Amino acid sequence: MNALLSELPILVLFPHARCNCRCVMCDIWKERESRQLTRSDVESLLPALLAKGTRQIVLSGGEPLMHQDLFALVAPLKDAGLAITLLSSGLLLEKHAAAITAGVSDVIVSLDGPRELHDAIRRVPRAFDRMHAGIRALHALRPGFPVAGRCTGQRQNAHRLRETARAAKELGLESLSFLAADVSSEAFNRPGGWDEERTSEVALTPEEVDALAAEIDALERDCAADVASGFLAESPEKLRRRVLAPFRAGLGLEEPVAPRCNAPWVSAVVEADGTVRPCFFQPAYGNLRDGGFDSVVNGAAGLSFRETLEVASNPICKRCVCSLYLEAAP
Repeated sequence: MNALLSELPILVLFPHARCNCRCVMCDIWKERESRQLTRSDVESLLPALLAKGTRQIVLSGGEPLMHQDLFALVAPLKDAGLAITLLSSGLLLEKHAAAITAGVSDVIVSLDGPRELHDAIRRVPRAFDRMHAGIRALHALRPGFPVAGRCTGQRQNAHRLRETARAAKELGLESLSFLAADVSSEAFNRPGGWDEERTSEVALTPEEVDALAAEIDALERDCAADVASGFLAESPEKLRRRVLAPFRAGLGLEEPVAPRCNAPWVSAVVEADGTVRPCFFQPAYGNLRDGGFDSVVNGAAGLSFRETLEVASNPICKRCVCSLYLEAAP
């Protein structure tokens, strides 16, 4: 693949650095600095994005809705015709329902299981009910407004996938996807990574891996219609690769295998302080505020990274729980 990044279909933005949940599988909530992108940051990005044919902006973080003026921030992107996807904990959806339905294309909420389990993992009282109220508010304003769910599998919920699917229906979500919790990288505000004790709070034991395998078998049996309809985004076979295999690899039960991914060639991540990365997990190229976006992604560090990256053998890629693969345009 060409090392020069001439096209960029997707850009991930972190409007805000902090989060309003205290999830066991993530340390973003420990961030104490309220770093956030400015409108001038976004406006400086826009010419490069339009030149590279960017089609979708994904608002991640941190909780984007904690930004002091999120919808003014993304207005230039929306006005330029870019699709905007909001990733959210769901706690502030009701408060911002009108602005969300007017200002973004779709929402993906984090769902950790049925009500009591979701609240326990989020460590926020009534988190499930607050998210439910927010989704109802969105749909009251715009019936059919797309709201999907994403569940991060880890020690507390990996054996309850079917219950999580039922909870997604209770919430009125249009679909649900699963991925495994990341326990090996420095992403999500974990400089230096986790120690063994912290990892053990999230990773699965051999017995729990067996329980997860049995749960996927049960999901295949009991939720075949939801897989066929697309309500469950992953097939059981993909769940075995995407959720079960990383936990087995972490225990040394199988070799880690990098997912099929071309994220560094089709996307980039801009964090709340302007840091630019090829994806959530790989080292930064540089900072947006030191010369502009294109000079960072196509600077010496960016070109060298893409020239030398072998996804299949890269140790970070081999442990990656995420993947993005876009087919080349015809």
